[in-house]
Amino acid sequence: MKALLTALQEKPLGKRMQNQRLQDAVPHFSPSCFFWKMTMLLLVICTYKMDVSAFRIQRVESTENCQDHIMHFKHYFALRGEPVILKCPSFKYKHLDFSSHPYNLTWSKNDSKMMTSGGDEEPRIWAQGDALWFLPASLEDSGQYICSRRNSSYCVDISIHLTVIQKTAAHEISYPQILFTFTSGKLVCPDLGDFIQKETDLELKWYKDSVPVDKDNAKFKSLKNTSFLLINSVSSRDSGYYTCEMAFTYGGAQYNITRTIQLQTLDQEKRFSPEIVYPDQKTTLAALDSKLILPCKVFIGPSKHFHTAVMWLANDTYIDIIYKEGRVTEGERLEMIENDENYIEVPLIFDPVKEIDFYTDLKCEAQNSYGRQVLPTRVKQGASSSLWHIAIIPVALTCLILGGLCMHKCWKWKADNGYVIAKL
Repeated sequence: MKALLTALQEKPLGKRMQNQRLQDAVPHFSPSCFFWKMTMLLLVICTYKMDVSAFRIQRVESTENCQDHIMHFKHYFALRGEPVILKCPSFKYKHLDFSSHPYNLTWSKNDSKMMTSGGDEEPRIWAQGDALWFLPASLEDSGQYICSRRNSSYCVDISIHLTVIQKTAAHEISYPQILFTFTSGKLVCPDLGDFIQKETDLELKWYKDSVPVDKDNAKFKSLKNTSFLLINSVSSRDSGYYTCEMAFTYGGAQYNITRTIQLQTLDQEKRFSPEIVYPDQKTTLAALDSKLILPCKVFIGPSKHFHTAVMWLANDTYIDIIYKEGRVTEGERLEMIENDENYIEVPLIFDPVKEIDFYTDLKCEAQNSYGRQVLPTRVKQGASSSLWHIAIIPVALTCLILGGLCMHKCWKWKADNGYVIAKL
């Protein structure tokens, strides 16, 4: 009788052991565990796919981050060992006018803190007013610099790209200028205003194709205390590279400042036709969801401003037609005179830049009764220096931690449940 009872008890226990082996072989399904896994998956998806505008709203409420970020259209180039001054642009589009309100300005490089005033006895890099000084510049100074303008109610970050190269590659960063044949024109040594010292006379040395310019002949004349080189009776042979050199003294040390000019000569019949001088590159870097102001600058010589039309096209369509929602617009037309020559500038404003803009064919078109020119360009995605990704980092970490805890609890519950079944 006792043996029979023992056999009856062992048989169900064998089935239980078989069931336990089956459960160990087949993944365990738990509604609670499934719920937590799906929650974690949704959180991860939301982290990567959430509209950046949500973070922009969060940034507006923050006192440490800026509401807007602008990629400056101009890429600064400099020669190694020479002084460099980066100016924080003062935009006056819409609400970006800081001229009539006090503000604080800080500088950073690649999201790293930089000094806002001289901290060392003789710093090589320091901020003064709206400018960041490099005295002198070195190759490692290349990178993206951010100037932040902030007042009590608004803040904007402006990214400026600087590339420092060796002096042997000076022709790669030349300034384009245009003169017309059979006329007298003048070359201008550019971007010297911040280095000109009032107490000393301005004296420049000029070179053409690395050969000193003979200023005693009738062809060239360097105007005293000016940044001009006068060229009489311009011909096509005058095209080429010109270099102007200026001595700059600061703190008892003397530096040389050189600028390379690429002169293009045009025939007389093209004297009044428009010539697009900017954008001077086929692509312009921009960060996703940042604000980009891309100007089209047109040289029209002695032509009257009202004779020339300047406009932007996107995929061969007018801007106001393809962007009906107003995210991309043409800015106010600016008419200016530089070096006694007329220019027209029309900016294209992205507010903000979206991914579709990286696949859009842009064209600047300038036309008058004497001629027409079209310059194609594109916006290319660059490294984002905006701060919205900083908000994503803690969210992602939180999701990972919660997900890890949930998975740990699920596996622990599964292991405990299996142990109880085996024990029973």
